[in-house]
Amino acid sequence: MWISVTLQADAAKAEALSDALMDAGALSVSIEDADAGTDAETPQFGEPGHLPAALWDRSRVIALVDGGTGSEALAALLAEAARAAGFGAIPPHSTEEIAEQNWVQLTQSQFDPIRITERLWIVPSWHEAPDPAAINIELDPGMAFGTGSHPTTRLCLEWLCDAVTPGCSLLDYGCGSGILAIAAARLGAGDVLGIDIDDKAVDAARDNAARNAAAIRLQHSGVPLGDTFDLVVANILTNPLCVLAPAIAARVAPGGRVALSGVLETQAGQVIEAWAPFIALQVGATHEGWVRLEGQRPAA
Repeated sequence: MWISVTLQADAAKAEALSDALMDAGALSVSIEDADAGTDAETPQFGEPGHLPAALWDRSRVIALVDGGTGSEALAALLAEAARAAGFGAIPPHSTEEIAEQNWVQLTQSQFDPIRITERLWIVPSWHEAPDPAAINIELDPGMAFGTGSHPTTRLCLEWLCDAVTPGCSLLDYGCGSGILAIAAARLGAGDVLGIDIDDKAVDAARDNAARNAAAIRLQHSGVPLGDTFDLVVANILTNPLCVLAPAIAARVAPGGRVALSGVLETQAGQVIEAWAPFIALQVGATHEGWVRLEGQRPAA
């Protein structure tokens, strides 16, 4: 048994209160949008070097404490944290008992099979494939990004279903879990290479490829690339896509196609401009505020 305490705080004091709660003995603390689920909800997006300037104006600080903590001890913990964070008194709050449960089962219940197209599904290992005749990629949530549920991953998978032709070559730049490279191989691509800056991502991708009998090559992005590819897909972030534009564009063969995601609609112009000297990009599709950019290198 645990006790969950939810406190209200504005953006200026939410992080200080979070730190103070941990110092006072909370087991864990999280900060959420107090307006989540309403029209006033404010998404927070950020990437290295360009983090959001502030948290939500109305934040919800949620602390988890031991279920054996008595009411007096809990009040003392909250009072100590409030003082340390600069509050005159304990902020408005509520408590809730959290019972022990099967956390593995609870987590698994949040991930259902995902239909990308009629011919492609992403299926967690604990589910039966809804359409055994389709291409079913078995993939569980893990340490590397990419389960098919995020809009950017879906945008890239949809592009692959259209772009992959039998025997074509493909580079997955920033492969994460390997989902895009695996999908390309299962869709009929020939030479498929996935690269990532994170060794753990490469290891995860290798395990996922073996599980799905997908013949793909994998390597660290620090290893020089000499080949060009018929298709290049990169689902990373806006800043890396801009900085790495010359390197990624150079891997697209003459007449080859490229798809980029991990880009918010408001950032599309920035990426298009960065890529203009190499390959002309245009918006191919959007989903939930994210965009897929597409381009083709002129044939030699």
